[in-house]
Amino acid sequence: MVLFIPMEALSQQQPDTTFSFAIENPKFEPGTGSNICIDSAHNNFHTLESGFLPFARVVRRDGYEVMDLSQSISVEKLEGCDIYIIVNPLHENNIGNWMLPNPSAFMDEEIQELQNWVFAGGSLFLIADHMPFAGAAYDLGKSFGINFSNGFATLEKEQSQPDVFSFENGRLKQSPITNGGITSVTSFTGSAFTYPQEAIPVMEFKKGDFSLEPEIAWQFEEDTKTIELDNYAQGVLLEVGEGRVAVFGEAAMFTAQVINPGADNEFRVGINNKDLAPQNLQFLLNVIHWLDN
Repeated sequence: MVLFIPMEALSQQQPDTTFSFAIENPKFEPGTGSNICIDSAHNNFHTLESGFLPFARVVRRDGYEVMDLSQSISVEKLEGCDIYIIVNPLHENNIGNWMLPNPSAFMDEEIQELQNWVFAGGSLFLIADHMPFAGAAYDLGKSFGINFSNGFATLEKEQSQPDVFSFENGRLKQSPITNGGITSVTSFTGSAFTYPQEAIPVMEFKKGDFSLEPEIAWQFEEDTKTIELDNYAQGVLLEVGEGRVAVFGEAAMFTAQVINPGADNEFRVGINNKDLAPQNLQFLLNVIHWLDN
């Protein structure tokens, strides 16, 4: 069953800047690492100043430089970026309106420019969560052979539990970012996608997993369209020309958020939930290190 989180709960969701973490062996000395740019030009639900602020804390502690990129995509604007992160873009028509249709958040010219940048050696980290974000990222993903399903993907599991991709259940795959101690990764209700043959699957669904595809986000009916997720993934790696691309269908797993902070039903979502997602922090770093080549 899907991890049902009502829209009113999402409105109480905020970055958790109080969680404590340690990086025993940072990749770089402080401020000497590669430049990470986080997109805010496409009505993103997560930006450097909002949902991905905790993510920025982690990678800065690892020695990286992190900056906001608020301009439309162009090779010139990306010149100062080593890793470009796009999280949950949204077309302007869907701001405050999470119902179909969900047009692309990107102009065709932007997609072509980003392809050129990656092919020349840039690294793209694309994250497109559940509907409507997967729909907004569909055209961009397709340009790299990724076909997002614009729904709410879930593992076959008990209701109200997060999705655990592990070697034990066969959903976590051997890859450059799972080698070296990662045995499970937890996500918190995202999207699914098909991927090209040359991609390296990291988080893969199995027969019995499914995606609900409603017309309005979080509103599920008996006749809501359902897609079986055999041969779909929630995380893959791609090498494109001289560059690299990491695509994931869930954002919360890479940051730290809290729902209903201070209330009796407070719930921590992401790398700050050390009971449900104990290895997500190291997994986040592994993704960035792979993109940093």
